[in-house]
Amino acid sequence: MENVIVYTSTNCPHCRQVKSFLADKGIAYEERNIETNDEFAQQVWDMGVRAVPLTLIGEYKIMGMNKTQFDKALAELA
Repeated sequence: MENVIVYTSTNCPHCRQVKSFLADKGIAYEERNIETNDEFAQQVWDMGVRAVPLTLIGEYKIMGMNKTQFDKALAELA
């Protein structure tokens, strides 16, 4: 499976929802906290995004906790 990357911030409830959702599905992911790493923050900014969570799955960029988009993206990776 391709890498799944979740951009998060420290006290972000939606970020926790995304991480729990992926963990429940047994999906391994790399967490990139934009508050603890300026490079990660710049990556999000460069994608034109101004908020987290931002999840990259294959070609998908999923903003927030959007279960429909997650299911679609994960189905294509399966």
